[in-house]
Amino acid sequence: MSARSNGRRRRRDRGLMVPEAEFRSYYGRPIIKEPAWTLEVPWYFFTGGLAGASAPLAVAARATGNQRLASSALTVAGAGIAASVPLLVSDLGRPERFHHMLRVFKPTSPMSMGSWALAAMGPAAVGAAVSDRLGILPGLGRVAEVVSGVIGPSLCTYTGALVANTAVPVWHEARRELPLVFAGSALASAGAASTLLTPAAEAGPARRLAVVGALVELGAAGAMERRLGELAEPYHQGPAGRYARLARGCTAAGAAAMAAAGSRRRWAAVAGGGLLLAGSALERLAVYKAGFQSARDPKYVVKPQRARLEATSP
Repeated sequence: MSARSNGRRRRRDRGLMVPEAEFRSYYGRPIIKEPAWTLEVPWYFFTGGLAGASAPLAVAARATGNQRLASSALTVAGAGIAASVPLLVSDLGRPERFHHMLRVFKPTSPMSMGSWALAAMGPAAVGAAVSDRLGILPGLGRVAEVVSGVIGPSLCTYTGALVANTAVPVWHEARRELPLVFAGSALASAGAASTLLTPAAEAGPARRLAVVGALVELGAAGAMERRLGELAEPYHQGPAGRYARLARGCTAAGAAAMAAAGSRRRWAAVAGGGLLLAGSALERLAVYKAGFQSARDPKYVVKPQRARLEATSP
């Protein structure tokens, strides 16, 4: 029996009357459009996560009497949120578009909730940082500090839910892990930045936070790629692959240096902090680029749909 006859027989046994379609689209065009987001978006993810994780760190440090660390974390939170707003507005193209997003409060929409969280945390985090640094209106500054600490965690994870709530295959299929990847990255960067601004003897909680965040980021990213299977190919190819390899290397090396730093090796803490900040930013760039790469290739769109159809067919 010829190979062609064998192929027909296998298709007949599987109930298929025609050969399986190849992963092609009309005129070679992508099945879905690439995201319209600009390069400001991954940097907004980075600065927003940095601010979001730094704000509760400041509250925790204040509650335990570590005033130096609380002051450093407040400064990082204020600077991060101050950078996030212009990055988001720049991506939107016109400033009034950010205002328009606040016309609706929709708990089921990551974009709506993220916009409200950013609008509420911005004045609180910046106000708390200014009050702390200048020593003015301390009572109001403490209230603003607590408000920013309560809102901050939502900025660490909502961006992961936001990208997963799209049709982009490598993002949508990673909806379980992406918020955790972003949360770990935010914790690592917040701990690293506060360590750089705090004397070594008082930076212990920030160092520990940075190491824990790095481990969460690396673990969640690894679990994400394993569950994605073939869909994780963009994280190993092209620009996304290069960013992902650099991110994992910087994060692992930074966590090791931070763990070995202790309270006496200031140089190791500085080196580790720099590597962790770089790793966090590179991880966001890797996720951003992977989305574009997966949107261009029809197989990343068709295969998950086919797998779901086969799983539900009798």
